[in-house]
Amino acid sequence: MLETALDARVSPETLRKIESGRVATPAFPTVAAIAEVLGLSLDEVWAEINQPDKGVGAEGSRRSAREWLAS
Repeated sequence: MLETALDARVSPETLRKIESGRVATPAFPTVAAIAEVLGLSLDEVWAEINQPDKGVGAEGSRRSAREWLAS
């Protein structure tokens, strides 16, 4: 995680907050930078988070960034 954060030029704490859901809507440049480091296109990220079974769950909790980026 540290390497991903540093490569994306975001702080490790910011990445931790995104992963844990404490940042529900990260800034676009942050998402774009993380996606680039992970080798994902923004189209792939957008498609993944907009699938009906992704994102906000029945309990209202959000999946972590790691979960939706890894799926």
